[in-house]
Amino acid sequence: MEKRLVKIGEAAKLLGCSIDALRRWEATGELLPARKTKGGTRYYDTAHLLGLGDVDAPTICYARVSSHDQKADLDRQQEMLETYCAAKGWRAEVIRDLGSGMNDRKKGLQRLLEMILRRQMRRLVITHKDRLLRFGSELVFALCEMQGIEIVIIHKGEQPSFEEDLAQDVLEIITVFSARLYGSRSKKHRKLLQDLQASADVIAEDLGLHNAHRKQD
Repeated sequence: MEKRLVKIGEAAKLLGCSIDALRRWEATGELLPARKTKGGTRYYDTAHLLGLGDVDAPTICYARVSSHDQKADLDRQQEMLETYCAAKGWRAEVIRDLGSGMNDRKKGLQRLLEMILRRQMRRLVITHKDRLLRFGSELVFALCEMQGIEIVIIHKGEQPSFEEDLAQDVLEIITVFSARLYGSRSKKHRKLLQDLQASADVIAEDLGLHNAHRKQD
């Protein structure tokens, strides 16, 4: 049967990864195009792409922080995930998200769920369980198990107390509402925002996260 070849852009869509990821995998010899022209145009065999076995399927890492103030932590998460996978010899790609763990509509999370449902990955690697969602991570894990996708949590560690977990949830709720009120010209909304930030300061200070939640002016 004649092979159906597609260019790198369509191949990336079929695998649910980026074009840069395909180029990296070619450079390391992990996934080579079926044909490459003298001009450098790459063509991939769709039958091979769609039939990738567990051995060839990529490892997907997911990193998330709640706010722009935590971008340094997001970079640290990515570095840790990449280092961990490299040590294991896994071909990996990192999906990054910026947003509350209570928001299930984040772009990166939606892409991750699509890859899970299409079984376009071999395993999911995260630094901590709550990096996925504050509520609902167990559902994502259940989908992975149904699809035969391995789940790796680097730091399982000691679970936070009920009070600490509750405080984190309340802090995230305050952060979400503060973001919605930020910039409002209404005196009522500005007063509410000040009250929310004052409450968040108290919670953050108790958790050792003072000012980490605040939106920068």
